[in-house]
Amino acid sequence: MSKKTVLSLKNITRQFEQGGRKLDILAGADLEIREGESVALVAPSGAGKSTLLQIAGLLDQPSSGEVYMDGALVQGADDETRTRLRREKIGFIYQFHYLLSDFNARENLVLPQLIAGKSKKQAQQNADELLKMVKLSERAGHYPSEMSGGEQQRVAIARALVNNPVLLLADEPTGNLDPRTAGDIFTLLKQMVAELGLAALIVTHNMELARQTDRILTLKDGKIVPYDKAALEDAA
Repeated sequence: MSKKTVLSLKNITRQFEQGGRKLDILAGADLEIREGESVALVAPSGAGKSTLLQIAGLLDQPSSGEVYMDGALVQGADDETRTRLRREKIGFIYQFHYLLSDFNARENLVLPQLIAGKSKKQAQQNADELLKMVKLSERAGHYPSEMSGGEQQRVAIARALVNNPVLLLADEPTGNLDPRTAGDIFTLLKQMVAELGLAALIVTHNMELARQTDRILTLKDGKIVPYDKAALEDAA
């Protein structure tokens, strides 16, 4: 049985004006990610990774092309609809964990659920289950300042999953961690993708970690193409 396509980008272009001239950042980019699949995006700075991630996360509109989320055409939707889709269908993980310093681990997971309309009891139960999944049950009452960088990023992963998204977007999720901790976090991330049937697009410069995903892609001349395997081996 074929797995459902969660994210589909078709012929995406994105232009910016700079100094009176147009810059083509994306020029006909195509991408499909299915449930349970992790995809790494590796490309040099300025190639358009952040622009692509913002379009996939409904934070920016393409100049042209089509964006499908969970089978529905979503580009061009109004702000209210885009906000709802981000809240209900997309989990974001960044290089910096952006945890709320005045709230403990459990509260950092409860708050976005309350905003989404869940009851406090339901939100707390879900938070505890997710903290257990990321092996931080005993740290539920600890504040970010009382946790290591790896623990904070585990909480950030759990927070990205609180509203049961179908798509996980990660921007250098291990960029601030030491190699061993980065490996542990990446393994956890892949485990969550597989267990929950998520589709994941992970921007990373870490080639060792990128090799652990199902596919490695890059951006070339504004298009998404498979990462050259020979180049990948040379970089190892």
